[in-house]
Amino acid sequence: MPDIETTAAAAANEGAATPIIEMSHVDKHYGQLHVLNDINLSVEKGEVLVLIGPSGSGKSTLCRTINRLETIDSGEIKIDGTPLPQEGRELAALRAEVGMVFQSFNLFAHKSILQNVTMGPIEVLHTPKAQAEEEAMELLRRVGVAEQANKVPAQLSGGQQQRVAIARSLAMHPKAMLFDEPTSALDPEMINEVLDVMVELAQEGMTMVVVTHEMNFARRVANRVVFMADGQIVEQAAPDEFFDHPKSERARDFLNSIKGH
Repeated sequence: MPDIETTAAAAANEGAATPIIEMSHVDKHYGQLHVLNDINLSVEKGEVLVLIGPSGSGKSTLCRTINRLETIDSGEIKIDGTPLPQEGRELAALRAEVGMVFQSFNLFAHKSILQNVTMGPIEVLHTPKAQAEEEAMELLRRVGVAEQANKVPAQLSGGQQQRVAIARSLAMHPKAMLFDEPTSALDPEMINEVLDVMVELAQEGMTMVVVTHEMNFARRVANRVVFMADGQIVEQAAPDEFFDHPKSERARDFLNSIKGH
């Protein structure tokens, strides 16, 4: 007969949910530069994971490999248990399950805000136009820009455009959202209006991977902070643990360098 511990461990494993994002031994080079070095990372459903570290540490590259905007040299990435394909329709389908919000808003300049948000659902998910527009208006209300629906992106502030970009990602009903420095191109007074939307998403249980320099956001919203340097994960911990008691010298130096900024 198996012992109690073995049985308990088996039951725990059986009940363990599949991570939404799982990276195993991921490596990437740009020429001689080793930008991602044996990355092993998993993100659970509903978790908010914040990636921080000095410029050039590999944070954005890591974020962009998760939906294959950047290819990898070796290793494996899984989305909700399914390995990420190299290319083709399967990649497009899996990519649709992971929303991405960039530094630059990447909205279509000559389409209205409403058209920007409905394009993906209509063309990729084959949602009927009327339903897509109804859902889009609800999302635009949720991020506070419904009254801008018929304008084009250039008529909106940077903060408003970034909120539209978030609504556009949400319109695809993603399993997870990736944010690659979503506030770094914004004027200071617009940063909070975008962060507030992200805080709401986190509170509603959206799985999120966020690359950011906003340490207050990381401390307030993250379930886990991952600190990167030189293409490697140096340490990871709950926010209070990381910010108050960093274990590595690299993390201590980094936190000291940003104090007062």
